[in-house]
Amino acid sequence: MTTDPAAGPAAGPAATPALPTAPVAPTAPVAPTAAAVERRLHLLTPLRRAWVPIGATVGVAVQQADQVQRWASGLSVTLRALALAALVVVFGVYGFLSWWFTHYAVTDTELRIRSGLLFRRTAHIRLDRIQAIDVTRPLLARVAGVAKLRLDVIGTEDKDELAFLEEREAVALRAELLARAAGFAPAEAVSLGEAPQRELLRVAPRDLLVSLLLTLSAWGALAAGIGVPVAVWWFSGNPWATIATVLPMLGGLWSGTVGRFLGEFDWRVAESPDGLRLDHGLLDRAHETVPPGRVQTVRIVEPLLWRRRDWVRVELAVAGSKNGVLVPVASREAARAVVARVLPGADLAALAFGPSPKTGSRWVVPVWWRGYALAVSADVFAARKGLLCRRTEIVPHAKVQSVRLTQGPWARVHGLADVHVDNGAGATVTARLRPAAGAAELLDAQAARSRTSRADARPDRWMT
Repeated sequence: MTTDPAAGPAAGPAATPALPTAPVAPTAPVAPTAAAVERRLHLLTPLRRAWVPIGATVGVAVQQADQVQRWASGLSVTLRALALAALVVVFGVYGFLSWWFTHYAVTDTELRIRSGLLFRRTAHIRLDRIQAIDVTRPLLARVAGVAKLRLDVIGTEDKDELAFLEEREAVALRAELLARAAGFAPAEAVSLGEAPQRELLRVAPRDLLVSLLLTLSAWGALAAGIGVPVAVWWFSGNPWATIATVLPMLGGLWSGTVGRFLGEFDWRVAESPDGLRLDHGLLDRAHETVPPGRVQTVRIVEPLLWRRRDWVRVELAVAGSKNGVLVPVASREAARAVVARVLPGADLAALAFGPSPKTGSRWVVPVWWRGYALAVSADVFAARKGLLCRRTEIVPHAKVQSVRLTQGPWARVHGLADVHVDNGAGATVTARLRPAAGAAELLDAQAARSRTSRADARPDRWMT
C-alpha cells in the first residue's frame, strides 16, 4: 500500500541565518553582457594530468613484469636512459595538452567547462541547479597554494570539478557562483565576495580520538584484521592467501580508524547565508557546504560506549550531494543546536518516542524489538532502531516523497506492520513493528501532513 503525498520536486523550509544577508537581487531584466571570457586552470594542473598515463604504464609494466625485465636487460644503459626520458617527455606533453584544451567560463546562467584532448566534452552546469560547491585542498595542493572546486548539481550522481585553481581564485569563484545562483547580477556577484560566517561548533582532536577508541566497530575491525589472517595462515599455510586476506582488512581498518581521524580532524561547523560550512581534515583540508533547505534526512547515531558521555554523531542525507556527516562527535545539546539550523522549527528534545508493543513484537523480532520506536511531531517524522548502537532518523514532513505500508505473513499473524517514508535523497526511513490498525492511520495521516507541509514550504534559494 503506497501513498504519494504530493507531486513535483521536493522543497523545504529555507534556513533562517542569524547573520546579516545580502540584499535581494533586483527582478528587473539585466542587459545582455559580453561573451563570457574563457579561463584556464592553474599551471600546476599538467602535473596532475600526467599521472593518468603514468599509472596506466606502471599497471601494464607490473602485469607484464617478466617481459619488461627481459626487454630492459637487452638494452644498454644509454638506451634505458633514453627510453625513460622519452616516457617523461610523452607524459609531460600529454599533461600539457590536456591542460591546454581545458577551459571554463561563467555566463549569466551557467558554468561551462570544456575539456578533452582527443574526445571533446563540454559540461553546461546551470547555476540555478547547483546544490553545493566544495573547496578541497589535498596535502600537496596546500603546499603549492592551489585548490580544487567540486560542484554538486541537482540530478547528477558525479561531481564536476575544476582542478586546480589558485586558492584565492577558487574561493572567489565559489563566492561568485553562489551569488549568481542566488540571482545577483554578474557585476554585483563578482564584487560581493565570500559571505560572512559564524562558528557554531568545533570538535576538539582529543574528543575525536576518544570517540574512536570508544567505538566498538573499530575494535571489531581490529580483532578481525588480526584473527582472520592468522586463521587463514593456520589452516592453509599459503602466504599469498594470507596477504590477499590481510590487505582488504587493513584497508577497512584504516578507513574506520586512522583514515577517519585524519578526515575528521579539527572539524568545524559555521553558519553563513549560503548554508552550513564544514571545514575539516589534517592532511587533506576540505571546505564543504550543506545547502540551505536541501537536507532530506538527519540521523542521530549513539554508540553504546558514547552514552555515558552523552555524545552523539550527526549524519545527513542531502539530495544530489555526498556530504554525509554534519557532526562527527559532540554532546547531545550541542548537536541539537546544530541540527536546529538544518531543520528550522524542529525541536528534537520535545520528541516523545512510543516503543513497539511487547505483545507480538517479541515473536517477530526477538530481543531487538526493544530498540524500535516512533515519534511524530508537527514538523518531523522520526524513527528509532538499535540497542547497542542506537540510530534515530528524522525526516521533515515537507521532504517526504511517498509513504508505504508493508506487512509480512509472520507480522500479519501478530497484528503488526511497518510504515516506510521515502525522501528525495532516495533513502527510506522505516517505523517498524507498529500495530496494524495504528499503522494504517499513520499512513493516511503522514500523507496528509506531508502534502500540507510541502504546500506551505517556501522555495529554497542561495543567500536569501
